[in-house]
Amino acid sequence: MNMNVIRWQRPVLANWPNLDRLTGLRAELDRFFETPLAELARNSQVFSGWSPALDLYEDSDKFTVHVELPGMNKEDIDISLHGGSLSISGERKVEEKHESSEAYRSERYVGRFQRSVHLPAPVAGDRVTAQYKDGVLTVTLPKAEEAKAKQISVQEG
Repeated sequence: MNMNVIRWQRPVLANWPNLDRLTGLRAELDRFFETPLAELARNSQVFSGWSPALDLYEDSDKFTVHVELPGMNKEDIDISLHGGSLSISGERKVEEKHESSEAYRSERYVGRFQRSVHLPAPVAGDRVTAQYKDGVLTVTLPKAEEAKAKQISVQEG
């Protein structure tokens, strides 16, 4: 059996009429991935606003929500409970103006935000509490009596 091995050669693209467009597209993609995310955020409507990190925990008696809101005043945070959803909104303001300087790097979000989370069981709205400490908002939502698990004892028949 006679086998001929042919060495792989890069295809010649010089005669391909759309090579210029492909090269231009590649240059645009390279520029996109080299641009810092903060610069894209300043120039894009997609990144307007911000969304703080939120954790939701459940135990037998309550739900606990932790939201990271560093650098905010408690007066700038609004919390509401409506129809089984907890909404947290507010605005983080610019701490100081830098009118005589240009930002070399700017990664901290400022402006309005809103987070909503659906609660999987009814809560006692009149007993909800909120505490803001060290940049973390903690909202405690006691479950309504009908949502708590009931222990049923078995009687001898």
